[in-house]
Formats: sequence, structure tokens, C-alpha cells
Amino acid sequence: MSTAQEIAEAISTLEQAERNKLLQHLPQLFPELAGDIEWERIIREDQPRPAFSKLLDRSDTDLSADRDTYPKIAKSDFD
Repeated sequence: MSTAQEIAEAISTLEQAERNKLLQHLPQLFPELAGDIEWERIIREDQPRPAFSKLLDRSDTDLSADRDTYPKIAKSDFD
């Protein structure tokens, strides 16, 4: 049995409250799961992503054509 399997089995035996605590701490245990770190990786990678680039280009064009199409974002939206 691999270590990963042993960990998965151990996690499955935890009570739900303990599993929830573990879930909250996953970004500390696996920093690569943290959103900002993952976005930085995506931004810096050299691999072409034509569909994603096309989507961003289209969104940029739409935004340039009519800024009122998109709702305004406020700090309070992230609370």
C-alpha cells in the first residue's frame, strides 16, 4: 500500500469535524492549492493555451466596446 493510500484511508476514518479542520488547513499543507500561487504559476508558464487566450481576447474586446456590459466590482463584493 502506498503512503498516499494510507493517508487517504486515515482521513476517511476521521470524524466530520476533524475532516473540516483538515480541509481548512489544506492550503498550508499544500501551498500549490492556494489560489494566488496557482495563478502565478499559470501566468508564468510557457505552455500555449489558445482557447484561454481567445476567451481573454474576446472579453477584452467586449469590455473595450462597452464597459457598461460588465458590472462594477467593489471591495465589499469580496467580503
